[in-house]
Amino acid sequence: MHTIENSNKHLDLGCGDYARNPYNASELFGVDLSLGTREPDEHFKICNLVCEPIPFVDSYFNSVSAFDVIEHIPRQSVDHERKIIVNPFVELMNEIHRVLQPNGLFYASTPAFPSPEAFQDPTHVNIITEGTHQYFCGENAAAKRYGFTGQFKVIEAQRIYPKYAQTAERSLINVIKNAHKKYVKRSISHFVWQLQAIK
Repeated sequence: MHTIENSNKHLDLGCGDYARNPYNASELFGVDLSLGTREPDEHFKICNLVCEPIPFVDSYFNSVSAFDVIEHIPRQSVDHERKIIVNPFVELMNEIHRVLQPNGLFYASTPAFPSPEAFQDPTHVNIITEGTHQYFCGENAAAKRYGFTGQFKVIEAQRIYPKYAQTAERSLINVIKNAHKKYVKRSISHFVWQLQAIK
């Protein structure tokens, strides 16, 4: 049996039929509302990330990814039973931090403002900007006032062409294309985060 310290575990949020593995981890896990044709097991689980905790123990993963997921997580909703406003996006960031090992990496790729892709899908309820990640970074992260309990450090935060965002490793084509982003910013639909969990 593997120990957490001696294994390389990666969790893909919103994995569907095909879990992504941007850091080439040796063990791949996934969660989603539906696993498609895959049967749930100890590696792949059904979970509603809007209102349920990630179904794994603390500090279990070396890395977590979310490709085209966080834009679907509401910033606020109402818990009618308790008569309070809750912050599902902040809670998801808490959960990601919780399941990451110290110095573990979170990789997210999401359509971002002002690209039309951020708005055109009616299920996109969390519009990401180039500064959103900063609310979760540093000792005095701004999201702490909304219930964020973790801390991340920025490794990367940049606009990127999603076609080339399948791995954390940058291709030459992507580097060249991103060099022109000041001229074609509207055509670069996605923003990428690589955040490191500070614990």
